[in-house]
Amino acid sequence: MSDYPHTLQVKSKHKGKHLFQRALVGEFVSNGLLVFAVLFGIVLVSQLIRLLGAAVDGKIAVDGVVALLGFGAMSYLPMLFSICLFISILLTLTRCYRDSEMVVWFCSGVGLTRWIRPVMVYTMPVAGMIALLSLVLSPWSVQKAEEFKHKLESRDEVATATTGAFRESKKDERVYFIENLDLKSGRVGNIFVQSVQNGKMGTVVARQGFQESKPDGTRFLVLLNGTRYEGTPGQRDYNIVEFERYSMRIDSLPTKQSALEPAGMSTWSLWNDPTSWHIAELQRRLSLPISAIIIALLAIPMSYVNPRAGRSINLILAIVVYMLYSNMINVANSWVGLEKVSPAIGMWIMHAIMLGVTALMFYRRTKILSLRKILTRKNRKSDAEQAREDEAIPVETGRQT
Repeated sequence: MSDYPHTLQVKSKHKGKHLFQRALVGEFVSNGLLVFAVLFGIVLVSQLIRLLGAAVDGKIAVDGVVALLGFGAMSYLPMLFSICLFISILLTLTRCYRDSEMVVWFCSGVGLTRWIRPVMVYTMPVAGMIALLSLVLSPWSVQKAEEFKHKLESRDEVATATTGAFRESKKDERVYFIENLDLKSGRVGNIFVQSVQNGKMGTVVARQGFQESKPDGTRFLVLLNGTRYEGTPGQRDYNIVEFERYSMRIDSLPTKQSALEPAGMSTWSLWNDPTSWHIAELQRRLSLPISAIIIALLAIPMSYVNPRAGRSINLILAIVVYMLYSNMINVANSWVGLEKVSPAIGMWIMHAIMLGVTALMFYRRTKILSLRKILTRKNRKSDAEQAREDEAIPVETGRQT
C-alpha cells in the first residue's frame, strides 16, 4: 500500500485551454472598465458644460440640468460600449505582443484563429447590452428628454427666471431681473420688470413680491412696495407712480406637441410605420451590435506590434479604421433615408465590406507567419549548401596541383 494518496490524472491540455481563456477575458474586462470610466467621464463633463451654458443663457431651467444630463448620457451608452469593446481588446492583445506573451502562446500551439473564442466570450454579452440599449433604452431616453424640454419651455416666466441675470419673456413683451428667488414659496426679492404697452415703456421696481393664483387658474405676480416709471423713450413726460401692491398677469405657455423625431420613436413604432427615414433609423440601431462584433474580430489581427516600429501606430490605425467604419454606416443609413439604395443593400453592404477586410487581415497575418517560417528554412538550407561548397572548393584545387 502506497504512503501517498492516489489522484486522478487531469489532462493539461484542457487546463491550459481554460487558463488561456480566463486570463484573456479577465484582462479584457479590466481594460474595458477602465476605458469606459474615462470616456464616460469625458462625455458627462462635456454635456454638463453645454447644459450649464444653456442654463446661464436662459434657454433651459437650472433645475432641469441634472435630468437632461442623465437622459443625454444614456443615449450615448451604445456608442461608448462599442468603442470600449474595441479599445479593450486592442490594448490587451497589443500588450501580449509587446511583452512577447504572444510568442509564447504561438510556440505552445495556439494559433491566431484560436484567439477568436475568448474574444467572442467577452464580446457577445457586451453586444447584447448594446442591442438592448440601442433598441429600447436609448430611444426612450431621447423621447423623455424631448418631453422634459417641452415641459420646461411651457413653465411660467417667473419660474424660469434666473437670479442675477436679465431674462426676456417668451412673448418678447417683458424683461425680468430678479435678485432673489424662492421656488418653493414663490417669493421674489428686488425685482425689476420692463415692458412695452401701447407704445410706452414701463419699468417696475419693487423690493419683494410673490405669486398668486386665482380660482379660475389665472396666475399673477404681485409686487409690494415699489415704483412704476412709464413714458416714451427720448421724452421727458414720464409718469412716476409709487404703489404698495401691483399685480402682473403671468401667462403659462401650453405644452408644445411637436412631431417626434425618428431617434425618439420606439423600435416597434418604427417597424409598424416603415417610411424611408424610419427604416434608416431602425437599421442604425441594428448596426450598432453587429458592428461591435465585427470590430471585435478586427482587433485581433490589428493588434500586431512590430518591435522596430512605434508602439502607437496600430492604435492610431485602429482608431482611423473605426471612424471610417462608423461614418460608412451613417452614410449608408442616409442613402436609405433618401431612397438612393434599397434597405437590404444599405443594411449589409458596409458590414460585408468590413467582414471582408477582417478576413483578409487574418489571412495576411497567418500567411506572413507561415511564409517567414518557410523563408527561414530555405535560408538555413542555402547557407548550409553554400558552406559545403566553400569547404569542397579548396580540396579540389589541391588535387589538381
